[in-house]
Amino acid sequence: MTEKSAARADWESRIGKPSDGRLTGIGELPAPAGLSAEDGTGHVLLTWRPVPGALGYLVHRADSAEGPFEPLDHLGGDVLAVPHPPYADTLAQPGRGYFYKVATWSDTGAGALSESVPGSARAAGSRPAEVTVAVDAGAPATELPGVWNRMIGAEHFSLLAWDKPGAGGSDVAKEYGEALAIVRDEIGVRSVRAHGTFLPETVTVRADGSFDFSGLDTVYDRFLATGLKPVVELSFMPKELASDPHYTVFDYKALVSTPAQWERWGDLCRELTVHLQERYGRDTVTGWEFEVWNEANLEVFWNGTQDDYHRLYEVAVRAVKGVDDRIKVGGPSSAAAGWVGALLEYCQEHDVPVDFVSTHTYGNAPLDFRPMTRAFAEATGRPEPEILWTEWGVTPTHFHRVSDSVFAAPFVLRGMKSALSSTDCLSYWVASDQFEELGWPPRLFHGGFGLLTVGNLRKPRFWALYLLSQLAGGRIPAAVSGDGAGALVESLATRAEDGSTVDVLLWNGTLDQSKIDGAAVLDRAATVRVTGLVPGAGYTVESRRVDEHHANIQAVWKGLDGGDWPDDQQWQKLRAADELPAETLAPVTADAEGTAELTVELPNPGIRFLRLARG
Repeated sequence: MTEKSAARADWESRIGKPSDGRLTGIGELPAPAGLSAEDGTGHVLLTWRPVPGALGYLVHRADSAEGPFEPLDHLGGDVLAVPHPPYADTLAQPGRGYFYKVATWSDTGAGALSESVPGSARAAGSRPAEVTVAVDAGAPATELPGVWNRMIGAEHFSLLAWDKPGAGGSDVAKEYGEALAIVRDEIGVRSVRAHGTFLPETVTVRADGSFDFSGLDTVYDRFLATGLKPVVELSFMPKELASDPHYTVFDYKALVSTPAQWERWGDLCRELTVHLQERYGRDTVTGWEFEVWNEANLEVFWNGTQDDYHRLYEVAVRAVKGVDDRIKVGGPSSAAAGWVGALLEYCQEHDVPVDFVSTHTYGNAPLDFRPMTRAFAEATGRPEPEILWTEWGVTPTHFHRVSDSVFAAPFVLRGMKSALSSTDCLSYWVASDQFEELGWPPRLFHGGFGLLTVGNLRKPRFWALYLLSQLAGGRIPAAVSGDGAGALVESLATRAEDGSTVDVLLWNGTLDQSKIDGAAVLDRAATVRVTGLVPGAGYTVESRRVDEHHANIQAVWKGLDGGDWPDDQQWQKLRAADELPAETLAPVTADAEGTAELTVELPNPGIRFLRLARG
């Protein structure tokens, strides 16, 4: 099979057609109990009691108590199951009655449905509905895990050596390197995962069968100069090793075939590891993750079976570990959260090392795979594998306008908060719109996956991650109550170690991509009440906003009435507007009990960052 349009459409769907996919679970799980529905303004808020062992939950809706009940599709284009309650159904039409059920989600899919409950969304009032964020600045602070900046995705590393003009006349290599430096410096990113370790421009097979890594050396030398660490994705297959040298994908012809001789695949992985250690140092390479392949559960990325992937994984991990057992290796690097349980089962049965499980999802918060990794550790007596979501984003679809939108900014914060307690890494895909999988960007704002445009302008999604990195100190409680609390409006808060500042990050968003352009009925007025402050002390208040009118670089471009690409004068104006300015709000004074409060507008979609600093 070659890269035909049908294959690309299959990959675009992200779920695609699994390659001989058997999935294994960890046992039958009961339906959720305690389902309730609360009528909200512009939504129905659903809650239920979590089920031990569940990876997530699939919400169903019907027009009558008799059904039929169908899964709610919030148009994210990938896995519909959510990791935990509550869930806001913003697809509900105000004034219309619905009935809801929830199924427990496991590695085998949806289980039995719960009992049904009725619900109805309210129409908007004359003023935005209200929520309250209660922050306890006097509580003991805990660590805020950096799941958002451990790793980020990027296009294949060989773009660092690209020597032809790029989209809009850009310098691809220069901008790609600059983009990596920006996410390093402004978001705190520590490592980068990219496709194409074994692309033709990076690795060649000599006539005598040995491997030439000189192209990879050029690319890695430039990458490592950034101070970032690579995630070595063991993909794709050199044509000399492939069983089908014509089975390719993407405009850069990534070869995604099984090997003709499995031992040669092992040789390649072993020799790569040796070469990297000799060039960059044994202890340095020990600190890198090695991930086996990319999305082999999609036909478009793998012409073998699931059993073939397990063999590919085992040969690779034994080859790498044979060089240095300290190197962390994992997989299955799957699409749509698939094949994780099957890989763990295979590794358990065949005593194969697995240091981390990796998978991907889009358009939703990540599922909770801890029940499976913990069960694996208990069954084997080995350390529990880490959970690395090595691709995650607002959409799996190329050139989708949601990627340039404000909608995507609170989506990012929702996903990252959800991941704090269930994953070790949630890697946003990708850093830059310097990206060529299905063709180079046709215009500046084209729905690219990047946090940064061609030219490295910061999209709203970038600012969401930036604001996470600005939270100073340890995490303190921030409980949201009111209309849409926990599903539309969420919050994180921190306190500086010396107690001089309290930071509150709050956002208003929905998973429902029919609301990409926003929905006034979901706008909220948020009262932030902070307790545990110094009684009688005054606090300055600094605010930063991301919404339709703030930190929205696409809106600036639209105001310039530009064409596909900016001219020099327009670039100048865009770069001047590429910022997240601070606003000074009226100061607040803590009362005798150490409490202060303020109320701010919080549109949907929208983000607010507040810093209270003791004067």
